[in-house]
Amino acid sequence: MENNQEQDVNFRQKPILPPEVPQAVRNALNNTGGVKKSELEIPKYPSEPINLPSEGYFYPTDSPLSSGVVDIKYMTAREEDILSSQNLLKKGVVLTRLLESLIVTPGVNIDELLFGDKNALFVAARRLAYGDKYGPVEITCKHCGESHKKVIDLSVVDNKDFDFSKHTKGQNLFEFLLPNSKKKITYKILTHSDEKSIDDEIKRMTVATKGSSSAASPEITTRLKYMIVSIDGNMDRMFISNFVQNEFRSSDSLAFRTYVRDNTPNIDLTFTFVCDSCSHEERMDIPMGVSFFWPES
Repeated sequence: MENNQEQDVNFRQKPILPPEVPQAVRNALNNTGGVKKSELEIPKYPSEPINLPSEGYFYPTDSPLSSGVVDIKYMTAREEDILSSQNLLKKGVVLTRLLESLIVTPGVNIDELLFGDKNALFVAARRLAYGDKYGPVEITCKHCGESHKKVIDLSVVDNKDFDFSKHTKGQNLFEFLLPNSKKKITYKILTHSDEKSIDDEIKRMTVATKGSSSAASPEITTRLKYMIVSIDGNMDRMFISNFVQNEFRSSDSLAFRTYVRDNTPNIDLTFTFVCDSCSHEERMDIPMGVSFFWPES
């Protein structure tokens, strides 16, 4: 009888599935409680734990992301297939598919990732795949206008300092008092799902206004609408949309966006650039994109 109980426990145990297991199989396993180990051979991948800039502080306590650590596997030829897929490139989802393939921590939903944590995973994946040297990349000096090829050392990229003691664990909610209107803004850090929705909405609005000479890019206002949860306690989405569109003073908007940028858990995606022509020195953004994962041979 005891042996039967032990077998039953093994039967219900959920295995850690490799990335290539289809989503439908994952869902089936979740619904049935698992499979016998003998029925599904699980390949083992070398992986590394990556510390998230958020330390998991702003995820629900029942989320695996709340641990503040995500395991990602080393890139293989399979991930190179993803990066070179013209279909995925055309759809603009190649980096999303790459991250989905690399994360091996059970239960992680990429849509829930805060954008700063996603940045950290991308940089970690690139370092694990090709090392710390990135480049040469072409950088133009803002002082003299000359262009130079630079190799960036990714080993110096680190998480930004952040004071977690001022915030409530498990809640993705923050407050900011607008300096001019004195309205209190409650906002959230955008997730990967939010970023996808913002991109889709901007594309729809761009198509709708195509051909209009007076149409402006709606990126700033769209992002603000997704970030803001309430204004002086008012959570009505129509009210927030109207405020952003018609009442949000540019000085307040700039102050708010600057505050959010400087007070969000993230990695420091800048490096020290020194111009070979005029010796001008400044901190510049590290250029990132699909080419970030294709070092020159």
